[in-house]
Amino acid sequence: MDGLTIVQHPLVQHKLTILRDRNSSTQLFRSVVREIATLLCYEVTRDLPTAPVTIETPIAVAEAPAIKGKKLVFAPILRAGLQMAEGMLDLVPSARVAHIGLYRDPLSLEAVEYYFKTPEDCAERLVIVVDPMLATGHTAIAAVDRLKEAGACDLRFVCMLAARPGAEALRAAHPDVPIWAAGLDEQLDDHGYIVPGLGDAGDRIYGTR
Repeated sequence: MDGLTIVQHPLVQHKLTILRDRNSSTQLFRSVVREIATLLCYEVTRDLPTAPVTIETPIAVAEAPAIKGKKLVFAPILRAGLQMAEGMLDLVPSARVAHIGLYRDPLSLEAVEYYFKTPEDCAERLVIVVDPMLATGHTAIAAVDRLKEAGACDLRFVCMLAARPGAEALRAAHPDVPIWAAGLDEQLDDHGYIVPGLGDAGDRIYGTR
């Protein structure tokens, strides 16, 4: 699919298998989500621009590359996206963090907003939207809609697991927003869950079911 990158690194694929396993404990699931997020962050930021800076090593003065431009914004979709954001902050601790509170109505499967906060200058920053699951795509589309309303114009979406219908929906609604995922499943069930999937990521991260 154009605009969709599946990260095939063996470590990513191995850790995704751990998440899929229903026998993985809450503690294990939570820690592996954070680990996968760090690995995905490495992939989604591999083309960040750099510029030479002058530094002094213990031996001599040298020119070395440093990331140029303003700091990134990680925009987790609450609540499950928070654990992914923590993993990304392990790699980029200076990033800003937006918060997007959305939940999926169990009947309509549409996204309902309850909280939104982002840096005022997000129009000048790369904004990376994070959510463990991209199922129907409704929540992801609503999150990107709100970020664009707030001025964001350079956005990327990162998830652990996408369903083809959701990925297609997000690409159709926002063709300028590329997607990175650890895996792609083909189907959704009647309740909008990814099949075979890994269950409800939020419940498994926080042990609420």
